[in-house]
Amino acid sequence: MAKPKARKMSQAVSTQPVLTEDATLSHYDRAGRATMVDVSGKAPSVRTAEASARIVMGAKVMGALARNPKGDPFEVARIAGIQAAKRTWELIPMCHPVALAFVDISYTVCEDGVSLLSRATTTAGTGVEMEALTAVSVAALTVYDMCKALDKGIEIRCIRLEQKQGGKSGEYRR
Repeated sequence: MAKPKARKMSQAVSTQPVLTEDATLSHYDRAGRATMVDVSGKAPSVRTAEASARIVMGAKVMGALARNPKGDPFEVARIAGIQAAKRTWELIPMCHPVALAFVDISYTVCEDGVSLLSRATTTAGTGVEMEALTAVSVAALTVYDMCKALDKGIEIRCIRLEQKQGGKSGEYRR
């Protein structure tokens, strides 16, 4: 079975993927089986990533955020996101356990909801994109959980990597 092809980002800061003929998905061996990437030869370096999510909610929920009887949904979501980042390797099968130097979640209240941003940093031999994405995803789910009593129609949108720095593939900015 041939290795599946994938898009590869150029090493320069880019907002568009650069397709190359030799690009392959890294989590498959020559037989096409899913495998963990061997990062034992990679030098440790500072690697950072940021990911975002958008939570869209109605005015009723927005107005009730400050008086949520379950507590401050954003502080609970921040803690949940940090915990999730530290356990990413247990949730995503081919992720490496990464010693995180820093993880945090920030939020901005908008007219129709909330924007979340996660930041993760390590000094490991592999990046922290998955940790940042997991952190912001779980933080968004936590906000939903804490507010769903008022509106089950809350939407979580646009979970995405915003930027990453460090490692062989260099810098990426959305």
